[in-house]
Amino acid sequence: MSPLTLMLAPMEGVIDHTMRTLLTRLGPYQRCVTEFLRVTDTLLPERVFFRICPELEHGGATPSGTPVYLQLLGSNPKILASNAKRAVELGAKGIDLNFGCPAKTVNKSKGGASLLQTPELVGDIVACVRDQVAPNIPVTAKIRLGFSDDTLFETLIQQLDSAGPDEITVHARTKVQGYKPPAHWHRIKDVRAMTNIPIVANGEVWSSEDAMQCANVSGCDRLMLARGALMRPELGRLIRQQQTNQEQQVLAWHEIATLLLEFFEAQGQYYDAKYTPSPVKQWLVYLKHYHGQAALLFEQVKRIKDPTEFGCALESHLRSTQAQHVLY
Repeated sequence: MSPLTLMLAPMEGVIDHTMRTLLTRLGPYQRCVTEFLRVTDTLLPERVFFRICPELEHGGATPSGTPVYLQLLGSNPKILASNAKRAVELGAKGIDLNFGCPAKTVNKSKGGASLLQTPELVGDIVACVRDQVAPNIPVTAKIRLGFSDDTLFETLIQQLDSAGPDEITVHARTKVQGYKPPAHWHRIKDVRAMTNIPIVANGEVWSSEDAMQCANVSGCDRLMLARGALMRPELGRLIRQQQTNQEQQVLAWHEIATLLLEFFEAQGQYYDAKYTPSPVKQWLVYLKHYHGQAALLFEQVKRIKDPTEFGCALESHLRSTQAQHVLY
């Protein structure tokens, strides 16, 4: 099997630019994608693009050099195209179009996964954006298998093949299936012969073993990681090490505790202090699926709202875990 190409997925409210900084430093990601920028009926002001993608001020990449694609969500082809063009003018390394978000609020306003019910419109949006963006700038599309079922999946791929994105990412579940396991990787393999456009497989990759199985079942050598990368921040590195038969370098808990404090402090540099405990708590919810220490820490801090008190609790926990590491 050829070396897997790994991408870091966007996750609304969880993987922002501060988290992208941490995860791309730890893993060999070819690119990452911003949270979606909602586009309705107007050309958005420049400040909105910089707010969702601060990396635009630094060459459109994370500090470790990973390119960041700016993700747009909407249903008006021309308006999306004009906003995509502005994003590129501001320095975006690529444009990703969201046709996969399952959120009810998004789908009620004709965005995200709701568009999977109208494959021709999906194709029109991609074609219009591709036409307005310079040929050297990648335009990618993120889809699911369908809305309520996967009966239109092949039609979606046909429309995208005609529209000509540089890449198609498939979250191997329908909107109705949401995030319930399993991910139906085999359905990706069903359509690979229908297009020469590279396909990225996404969904239920929690370990390096899952990555190998996903690649084998889907037939894809490109994978996008999301929740698994939050549960195990070093997951991208572990996948690469398994593929190259290297010893897997698993993060010790004191190293993850250091990352938690770094993440909290980075949040404080960009956002109002009162909001900074919440993202750390959200990350702990993912971490505790694999790390028992994360569950214990979450119980200690889950009711703390004051950012100063929260920061002190993290520092105290880090000192304790570092001392235990030295002892053992």
